[in-house]
Amino acid sequence: ATKSGITVESRTVRREIMAETVLSMARSMLDGAISKAASAAADEMSLLMGVRKDIWFIKDELETMQAFLVAAEGMKEKEMLLKVWANQIRDLSYNIEDCLAEFMVHVASQSLSRKLMKLKDRHRIAMQIRDLKSRVEEVSSRNTRYNLIEKNQITRAIDERDSCMEDIRNQSANNIDEAELVGFSNPKQELIRLVDVNANNGPARVVCMVGMGGLGKTTIARKVYESMNNFSCYAWITVSQSFVRMEFLKVMIKELCGDEALKKELGGKVVREENLASYLRKELLEKRYFVVLDDLWNIDDWKWIKTIAFPSNNSKGSRIMVTTRDVGLAKECTLESYGSFIYRHQPLETNDAIKLLLRKVRKSEEDMEKYENMRNIVTKIVKKSGRLPLAILTIGGMLATREVIEWQSIYNQIPSELESNRSLEAVRRMVTMSYNHLPSHLKSCFLYLSIFGEDFEIKRRRLVERWIAEGFVIARVGVSVEDVGNSYFNDLINRNLIQPSRVNIDGTVKNCRVHDIIRDVMISISRDESFACSTWDNITGIVQENLRHSWQSVPK
Repeated sequence: ATKSGITVESRTVRREIMAETVLSMARSMLDGAISKAASAAADEMSLLMGVRKDIWFIKDELETMQAFLVAAEGMKEKEMLLKVWANQIRDLSYNIEDCLAEFMVHVASQSLSRKLMKLKDRHRIAMQIRDLKSRVEEVSSRNTRYNLIEKNQITRAIDERDSCMEDIRNQSANNIDEAELVGFSNPKQELIRLVDVNANNGPARVVCMVGMGGLGKTTIARKVYESMNNFSCYAWITVSQSFVRMEFLKVMIKELCGDEALKKELGGKVVREENLASYLRKELLEKRYFVVLDDLWNIDDWKWIKTIAFPSNNSKGSRIMVTTRDVGLAKECTLESYGSFIYRHQPLETNDAIKLLLRKVRKSEEDMEKYENMRNIVTKIVKKSGRLPLAILTIGGMLATREVIEWQSIYNQIPSELESNRSLEAVRRMVTMSYNHLPSHLKSCFLYLSIFGEDFEIKRRRLVERWIAEGFVIARVGVSVEDVGNSYFNDLINRNLIQPSRVNIDGTVKNCRVHDIIRDVMISISRDESFACSTWDNITGIVQENLRHSWQSVPK
């Protein structure tokens, strides 16, 4: 068996970054509008005012739009038309939320609703609801009129979704190979220790490496994989967001059993998933295998892989290594392993980060003494990068072609350059991949963090209270809204999108911060989506219609 490595993904296509985030955010915003519409339509006052049918119509149309947007997120064609359409849906969702929120305030006290609801207010709100219904009809018909999403495109979209992100991600992993000799030796040795290659018997062990995007998890896992030499068969599989079950099984058979075995199983016949899975489990039962599942995102994907692809009673000391951004997923993967086999990969030490940057820009420690203010700007760039190898190498690539005297100017432009500079696309993708993968209820919570200043320490309790006040937290039966909000906070921590800054002795995160690069991309998305803007960032000339949140200073 070879260790050539196959990426399980659909054909790579190129899509614009902002088109993806606009569609994703529009779909997320519809959740709030749909929820409010359902509540308003169910209220008796909607019947008394003669607007119940209108509200139900609005709700049903919004749900249909949301379904279309799910398909549209993966499309590569007609990007500009789709982006405009998605923006119209987002703005319409904001207006619907505002109108129906006012409606619900008027009817909040059923016993006093008729007294509080003056005739003038009833007429005004009813007219607003009917006007919104007309706007919903127009936006909905625009999809048909311009053939924005056709049936054949929807099918194709499912196959192509996230494929460009996979391309950028793989390119990023190759770029981080440059960091191999800077700060990666200890993580590699720690992973080899967890793998415990000398254990030639016992159940298959799952070892997870977890950390935020851009840390070089794939590079380190690859170095560990290449150092393995006492297993009977090997496979490297990039699972990622475009996981396709049949393709996964085919690649597993090819990598672990050889090309001929795969050809024999396919054999010009109709191939079923269960047949390939059964063959694979039978072949692996008595083998000592080493498999890397790189970039795993979903719990359901892991449960399927564990149950279908691997034999449950292999006792040859086999090993499965998983890389992921999600701590919760890592815990799920190692749940049945006896012991703690999770390695939490951290950013580079400051000195290693500086060494890596200097290497990329072809400078030395002596140069930092030679050039005035160079040490100061290098330190600031390393901090801005969060000591992430991907960010350091990408920003360093920009600096390498410029004179040292220009570095301060480039540093100042990093937030705006993240939006438009192709050289920084991989860094932006690092954030947008995680953002687009968030469930809808977490997208608004995540973007809300953009109102806080750089390096601002955010108190968990106050943040959760603000989420609740904004209506971002969706209550569950039998669970307090505060507990639900805290679960949202913990989910963002587990996904490595926010960083703990103060932790109680019992492990409870009390305060958090947002990584500088993540915050820069977050602000860009928030501004483009008319979601939030703060004067704290000294962004001038931005007066957006329908802006949802605006602050004159950092909220305390």
